[in-house]
Amino acid sequence: MKNMKYKNYDLYELPPIRDLKDMLMQKKKTKPDAKAFTFAKGKNVIARTYGELADDVCALGTWLMAQGYQGKHIAVIGENSYEWITVFFAAAGSGNVAVPIDRELPAGEIAGLLDKADVQTVFCSKSYREPVDEAVDIIRNNIRNDIRNDIQVLGMADIPDYIHDGAQMLEAGNSSFMDYEADRKQLCCIMFTSGTSGKSKGVMLSHENIAEDINNSCRIFRLEGNTVAVLPFHHAFGLVVATFMVLNYGYTIHINRSLKTIQRDLKEVRPQTLFVVPLFVETFHKQIWMNVRKEGKEKLLRRMMWISDLLLKAGIDVRKRLFASVREAFGGDIEYIISGGAAIDTGYVKEFRSFGIEVLNGYGTTECSPGVALNRNFYHKDGTVGVMVPGTDIRISEQGEVLLKGPIVMQGYYNDPASTGEALVDGWYHTGDLGFVDEDGFLTLTGRCKNLIILSNGENISPEELEADFRRYEEVREVLVYEQDGIITAEIYPEEEYLTGGNKGTYAQEHFDMICREVNKKRPLYKQVGKVCLRGSEFEKNTSRKILRNNRKEEAQ
Repeated sequence: MKNMKYKNYDLYELPPIRDLKDMLMQKKKTKPDAKAFTFAKGKNVIARTYGELADDVCALGTWLMAQGYQGKHIAVIGENSYEWITVFFAAAGSGNVAVPIDRELPAGEIAGLLDKADVQTVFCSKSYREPVDEAVDIIRNNIRNDIRNDIQVLGMADIPDYIHDGAQMLEAGNSSFMDYEADRKQLCCIMFTSGTSGKSKGVMLSHENIAEDINNSCRIFRLEGNTVAVLPFHHAFGLVVATFMVLNYGYTIHINRSLKTIQRDLKEVRPQTLFVVPLFVETFHKQIWMNVRKEGKEKLLRRMMWISDLLLKAGIDVRKRLFASVREAFGGDIEYIISGGAAIDTGYVKEFRSFGIEVLNGYGTTECSPGVALNRNFYHKDGTVGVMVPGTDIRISEQGEVLLKGPIVMQGYYNDPASTGEALVDGWYHTGDLGFVDEDGFLTLTGRCKNLIILSNGENISPEELEADFRRYEEVREVLVYEQDGIITAEIYPEEEYLTGGNKGTYAQEHFDMICREVNKKRPLYKQVGKVCLRGSEFEKNTSRKILRNNRKEEAQ
């Protein structure tokens, strides 16, 4: 049996929240002086307590309502920041609809999303003002709609002034924001998907959707320390799970504004838990072993891991002391890494466990607010994405597709009844993911319906399964498996040392052909890869760093 720790146990309990505003008010009452956010400003680190966060949101929400903002669609575009979060809370809490948009998109795509979501106002940071202004000009020049043509752009740099004005209104007796209570079924935000194929769709999430995902995710995983926010806030995982869930537990989030400072932030903040996508785990893993090899201590570290694992089986845990230097790369106090957004190889999970860091894989989709399943603190099984979030029903179709129903399932896609009708059937959300639930209640994903390779003999092959086998080799940086001319092909982007110097050309091809033969030994004949081709550049990806399968460039060497 794959690794499972302990037995299932009672769910954790926190006071339930009605919506995001209720969550803030609860925290202002119970933890007013605790730090909610810290962030760098120049050479200084600024802190905002839960009391200050709630006051700022209430002031900004009051200002919005005084300016006539209610029932409006308000976009937020910019790098992760305290102001970004404040705008989202204030917009959603004042009867408006928040629309997070990926800041890295080109102006043309931003224009398309602003138009698709019927956005009337944009809050953007100074760094991204130019593409936003260009996007608004595109809309004004190409779309004949009086409502959408009049898009107002407000700078996040001015938010302190709006908060100041709103605070004065509150002092003068304006209680419009404080008194407003949204219907839980009311639309809270439109979050765009970032799929690996097709155009982005606007997922409609209600106040209930988000609140119930926070409530129930907190019941299966217990947070006991601070975090560093490294995932973008426009991404549902980065916003709802990695930020709102942490706030619901009452801990501190340090906002990382740039990946260039991630190592510094980790050492200064010393987080207990990190919420990341697998790419971060893989990068951390490679850096650890790269440093070990430079010091000539690879054999020593592997022997230490073997001894530590042996002692752990005997109930003796010396990992924190034995691997203090490895853990220091994460700040020294790291206990958990929550990984979501894509599958993660169990080899990484086992190695990090040897260092005393538990990597808990989870599963989510924007259409489900987004958390669906997660391995628990003391009840987890390698190779799975965990147990279901309470209150969510799961069913596996005859074709093996994962179907979901419950209060976390979206209302539909904004202004897209056709796509909504395909995704939601009799209340069940058709995820497009293939998987199964085992006897212990753990969900395992095996691939995507649309990615299946269907051979002429009728056999179905999940390319993700084969890709996972190739990724276990450190020489493989990226890989994509597909069918071409009746042959299962693995297209590989190798690590840098296999692209330059003496390893280039024939030798490199022979090396990866050898890897292919090793992979095939573990597979039945119909699942074996028939061809390996190498490429000299990475695959095209979306902003969540997932390979765009339908946009694969023909650059194989």
